[in-house]
Amino acid sequence: MKSQASADRLRRTLGRADLRAVPESRRALRELLRHWGTPERSAVAELLTSELVTNALVHTDYEAVLTATVGPRGLRVEVRDFVAHEPRPRPRSTDEATHGRGLVLVESLADEWGVRRHRVGKSVWFELDAKAA
Repeated sequence: MKSQASADRLRRTLGRADLRAVPESRRALRELLRHWGTPERSAVAELLTSELVTNALVHTDYEAVLTATVGPRGLRVEVRDFVAHEPRPRPRSTDEATHGRGLVLVESLADEWGVRRHRVGKSVWFELDAKAA
């Protein structure tokens, strides 16, 4: 995993299907957020980042790129992959499925989230507002 960080930005290239990137991404985000928000808000950011990273690595057969930026408005985390298939939150149901719930968490806990298409692939992103922190 290649990494680049500054005082307010994190950028990592995540290896193809390398699920070790999930806890490593959480640790890097925790370091980025150590002076931002409340511990609870940082925990939400870690959880949502884990979901996006896991989705990109499990549902594609390519690398992904994680970018997290802390700014005056808050935190923005974006995970870019190189597959055109657009993810959608799976509606809540009574079945015992273990997959497809991650975007429901993102939808529920993020202040904003979405999917941005690129010529090749897409970015799934979320934001947490600094005011709420």
